[in-house]
Amino acid sequence: MKKKTSIVTLIILAVLTVLLGYTTIVGWGETKTGAMSNIYTGLDLAGGVSITYEAVEEDPSQEDMDDTRAKLQQRVEQYSTEASVYQQGTNRISVEIPGVTDANAILEELGKPGTLEFMDPNYETVLEGSDIADAQGLTYVDQTGVRQYIVELTFTDEGAEKFAEVTADNIGSPIYIIYDGSVISSPTVRQAITGGTAEITGMESLEEAQSLASFIRIGSLSLELEEVYSNVVGASLGSEALSSSLIAGVIGMFIVIVFMIAVYRISGVASDWALIIFVLLDLLALNAFDVTLTLPGIAGVILTIGMAVDANVIIYARMREELTAGRSLLGSIKEGFKKAFSAILDGNVTTLIAAVVLYILGTGTIRGFAITLGIGIVLSMFSALVISRWISYAFYGIGITGVKAYGTIKERKPFKFVKRRVLYFVIAIVFVAAAPAGMAYYNSADGTALNYNLDFVGGTATTADFGEDLSIDELESDVAPVVEEVTGDENITFQKVQGTDEVKIKTRELDLEERNELNSALAESFDGVDEATIEYENISSTISADMREAAVRATLIVVICMLLYIWIRFRDIRFASSSVIALIHDLCVVLAFYAIFRFSVGSTFIAVMLTILGYSINATIVIFDRIRENHKIMNGQPLSDIVDASITQTLTRSVYSTLTTFMTIFVLYLMGVPSIKEFALPIIVGLIAGAYSSIFISGNLWYVMKTKIAVKKKK
Repeated sequence: MKKKTSIVTLIILAVLTVLLGYTTIVGWGETKTGAMSNIYTGLDLAGGVSITYEAVEEDPSQEDMDDTRAKLQQRVEQYSTEASVYQQGTNRISVEIPGVTDANAILEELGKPGTLEFMDPNYETVLEGSDIADAQGLTYVDQTGVRQYIVELTFTDEGAEKFAEVTADNIGSPIYIIYDGSVISSPTVRQAITGGTAEITGMESLEEAQSLASFIRIGSLSLELEEVYSNVVGASLGSEALSSSLIAGVIGMFIVIVFMIAVYRISGVASDWALIIFVLLDLLALNAFDVTLTLPGIAGVILTIGMAVDANVIIYARMREELTAGRSLLGSIKEGFKKAFSAILDGNVTTLIAAVVLYILGTGTIRGFAITLGIGIVLSMFSALVISRWISYAFYGIGITGVKAYGTIKERKPFKFVKRRVLYFVIAIVFVAAAPAGMAYYNSADGTALNYNLDFVGGTATTADFGEDLSIDELESDVAPVVEEVTGDENITFQKVQGTDEVKIKTRELDLEERNELNSALAESFDGVDEATIEYENISSTISADMREAAVRATLIVVICMLLYIWIRFRDIRFASSSVIALIHDLCVVLAFYAIFRFSVGSTFIAVMLTILGYSINATIVIFDRIRENHKIMNGQPLSDIVDASITQTLTRSVYSTLTTFMTIFVLYLMGVPSIKEFALPIIVGLIAGAYSSIFISGNLWYVMKTKIAVKKKK
């Protein structure tokens, strides 16, 4: 790159950075509201709408309640992936939707969960709402170029059979869709429909199509529901939670920036510049894709700051190797990016596979996590492979060509990793075995293998009027100790009802004696509390069995997809199986931490395990990529020497990448509120476990398989 071109490139990037920063933080227009301030935040940070429904039918079965709750969860996710639905008592269901403040608008859009029937021309009921799996209002352009608006129906297996039969018998006749006794649509059957899906055409607008789809979806519930009350609830976490997390993110990023400059000098400057652009692009993308961030989600974004550095560490470590070998600076820059590409591609694609699968198969917070992860991965690759490249060549072009400005590495004698493999395996087995052992012990001692919190097991919601508008911070400092003294459990969540002095206190399930004790304690401790007005209701878990099953199912499929991808890319099943075993090791170590230290298992638990799943395999792939490369270069040398050399050569990268991510999360842990610590500490454990498995387990495991198991390479 010529000097003039280099100067222009740096000026353009500088202007781009300023514009991105202004757009993200300050914004344009009269209000000058930056894109970052428009990112949706979850119920824990910004509050939202809470709606409580009650079944019209007396004494509904638990099966119908569970089915209705699961279908309502699907409905409300159109507003936010972080929306939650849970059961209250025996016949009530509560819906909480973050980031919105107009309860009436939500009720109107969501629709009244009434009865839905499909009738033939003779008004015999041929289908019911329970036969509908989904309904969506869509738009498309037909072959003549005219925009059409339709409702796409998806039937259950039983509903598909019924619909095929009724459409075959009524070609040319209308099918009436009846909602609460009123005809809301009467489409004409044109042909027998046997595929399990159907389209209702003739809508005049997308809004009309979406409105009809909403009636059909909400009418497919197992139970008819009626609204009991709706209100706007405040954030369940104090303002300190958000501010401390953001400050921690800035401090963590600053530490990473200083670290990269100290270690990689001018290359560190290039990396930091690309990192800043990545963060700004990530925030803009979160706004553009309407991602709803809860506190764990914000922690996940902060985590990607550490992950984004990883690709740059790989690139500049390779560049230093080339400089040490005597190659010219320009040649070293070219080779650094070239040789790092395969490791970056494979590591990021495997993580992206995880994001895609989790999005497709996941629900609720799992899907929200997947979106955040996917956006971060794509943008981090762009910042490392494109932005960092432009900056590096531009720095060279303006005359920064001294080797000292980039640095070299000291040649290391390969450490004998393979020789000590038995010791490393034994340590790993002990930590892995600690998970089932700890769970079994506490299951027999306490009756529960893990310390599940309200998100998993539900509990009791206590609604009390304090006679004054207490802040969340005041509730946590003054009210929480009173409640904890009665319950003996620090797992307490507060939720304010805006416009009133009422607070909903969620705790573990309380029996009658404990409820009376809590009544007295609140009335004695706070003058504004009238014991007679305190209300109680048992609530179900916000993480339903369906969501847990979806998380397990998605995780298994992610692991299988990773296995297949690595097998295809490395053309050796032993690379794939070794990396997956190392990944399972990391997950088991984190699980052991939860089990042995009785760390609270809630919604953050899923986020932690998914983060480890997406992040941990990167370091292993970098080592395997070097083994593959050295296998050709060191052809004829003992396999143990190849493995030892490969792990040693990538050791600096493994340590630095773990360290940069660790620094961001550790600052978050030090400065975070208790709920964010529940996310940060297990992630730190996972990072350490991942570093151990990558350095000491994966390569040695491949060596054992390579020398003991003969397989054909995949062609």
